[in-house]
Amino acid sequence: MSATARVYLCGMLRSFSFPCSLHHWLAGCLLLTAGFLTAQSDSTVIHRELSGTISATHNGISIIPSFSLDKPALIINLKMGGSRFTFEPDLRMALEGKPWSMLFWGRYQAVRGRRFSLRLGAHPAINFRTVMAQVGGEFREVIETRRYLASEIVPNFRVSPHLSVGMYYLHGRGLDEGIKVSNFVQLNAARTGIPLFRELQLDLFPQFYYLRTDDLDGTYVAGAWRIRKPNFPVAISGLVNRSLRTEIAPERKWIWNIVVEYHIAAGRWTVPNRQPLDGFKPSNG
Repeated sequence: MSATARVYLCGMLRSFSFPCSLHHWLAGCLLLTAGFLTAQSDSTVIHRELSGTISATHNGISIIPSFSLDKPALIINLKMGGSRFTFEPDLRMALEGKPWSMLFWGRYQAVRGRRFSLRLGAHPAINFRTVMAQVGGEFREVIETRRYLASEIVPNFRVSPHLSVGMYYLHGRGLDEGIKVSNFVQLNAARTGIPLFRELQLDLFPQFYYLRTDDLDGTYVAGAWRIRKPNFPVAISGLVNRSLRTEIAPERKWIWNIVVEYHIAAGRWTVPNRQPLDGFKPSNG
């Protein structure tokens, strides 16, 4: 990273007035990582990738399975970046056209071992909801937005090529009215590639998690599944969530959905690894 970039970044970090916390620290690490990756000099090219998934479902379920839209939804997940640092927008909306949520993930693969991996992530988010408000002397439906910041820590251990176990920790901070602090801790496993028939395969993802929002908490179990055919872009998946004990609204025992997924094939390209300005060396020609 060039001297000019370092001075700029240090000044930017000093300008923030909020107290330091886990998700702020992770966001700072991701920013520093992004700056470092753009200034790598051990390769003449940088590899980039763009991929994604478009999903449609009769019931949109959040990244925390106990929360759902209770309406048909369209979900767009994109992923772009290199092998370590990626930018991953997560855009969700009701099929009637109303926005649901927008998350803008920055993720960093901190450890990429043969068996153990560790991912760090952070995002700003906007959540939308429809409320009644008085406009021009009469009550109308309006869309209210709420802003959030969140960070994640995701360790994973691969037992075999088709079996892994891991944990997912998500810490969130609300900047507007509503939930102010949330902590989501999930233990999970993945059993993939179970043969069915005609080249179809089944993936299973059992989960157990604890959720705390402000002063309320709850424990839950969930199970996700996917039926797919290798090298075919369309898959069918679903999720079933059951509360074991909860104080968090909505206090429903069961939430479930079925999803049709279309996977966008990864596009890969390379770009020159440009050196920082203070390391520039003119050519002889």
